[in-house]
Amino acid sequence: MAYEVRGVIARGKGQAVSLETVHVPDPGPGEAVVNVQACGVCHTDLHYREGGINDDFPFLLGHEAAGVVEAVGEGVSGLAPGDYVILNWRAVCGQCRACLRGRPWYCFNTHNATQKMTLEDGTELSPALGIGAFADKTLVAAGQCTKVDPAASAAVAGLLGCGVMAGLGAAINTGGVTRGDSVAVIGCGGVGGAAVLGSSLAGAAKIIAVDVDDRKLEWAKSFGATHTVNSRTTDAVEAIRELTGGFGADVVIEAVGRPETYKQAFYARDLAGTVVLVGVPTPDMTLELPLLDVFGRGGALKSSWYGDCLPSRDFPMLIDLYLQGRLNLDGFVTETIALDGVEQAFAKMHHGEVLRSVVTL
Repeated sequence: MAYEVRGVIARGKGQAVSLETVHVPDPGPGEAVVNVQACGVCHTDLHYREGGINDDFPFLLGHEAAGVVEAVGEGVSGLAPGDYVILNWRAVCGQCRACLRGRPWYCFNTHNATQKMTLEDGTELSPALGIGAFADKTLVAAGQCTKVDPAASAAVAGLLGCGVMAGLGAAINTGGVTRGDSVAVIGCGGVGGAAVLGSSLAGAAKIIAVDVDDRKLEWAKSFGATHTVNSRTTDAVEAIRELTGGFGADVVIEAVGRPETYKQAFYARDLAGTVVLVGVPTPDMTLELPLLDVFGRGGALKSSWYGDCLPSRDFPMLIDLYLQGRLNLDGFVTETIALDGVEQAFAKMHHGEVLRSVVTL
């Protein structure tokens, strides 16, 4: 039996989204249908609506989600109807050169469902990041479902599906933040706030939050920032150096994705320190740095894909920490909304009024 559900559709570049009927097929081999319980409104969804990802309109938006498995297709093992899952957009293949070398978080052949969800007239939809979770139900590859403890609410658990995991992982997995480190986080929205939280969880001694918005700096304090810098009025590099004995931070996490802020991160790190780029640049951006400075400062310049996470390893562990009261995921949920509130949530997000609006179903 196929399913007829409501879904949030982006039909064209810059057009307001619409709530329409979506046809979800029965799961085929290796696929699963999931009853979506909650899905965060992420900047990536807005990028899709604006045509900033590609032009494969119409899109079924939403990807930062949790829910319960409705049905699974042939050949699916380790997943059954009734399982409570977080959806992820990097289902590892297990066969590519990264997976075979024991580095599945770098998987070069991640996969999605083979079948297409459609509109009522048969038009095929492009699900955002292979998920499309602004809908009552969605079709995904079974490997995109990670089972976690159902005691965690879907509004919180789903955040690990994208932005919060990206920030946590940028600190813990990519940056390797550890006890006693000094860390600076440039850009303290959802991803940057999560990088602050991850640094705190890892035992960083000093966590410097940098942003141009005092509201976001206050949010960063709630996640463990020990110092804040408003870079609209203060030179960020000088401030970070001053707060670290003149040396710079051991790890600097750039969560904006712009050349200007990346340069700040580069020059705000200590010699042999680490820069982590987790903010997503646009295709037209370029970076120019003196090669002698790259050589002379040593250390590491890294990019972080999805927080270099392995969902099967990281999601259950982080949910357990949350349930123990050791990981403040609730702080990211600014509001819960209905499916028809996504367009308004985009406007609030664009103006920096929320960390996360979360659609609940």
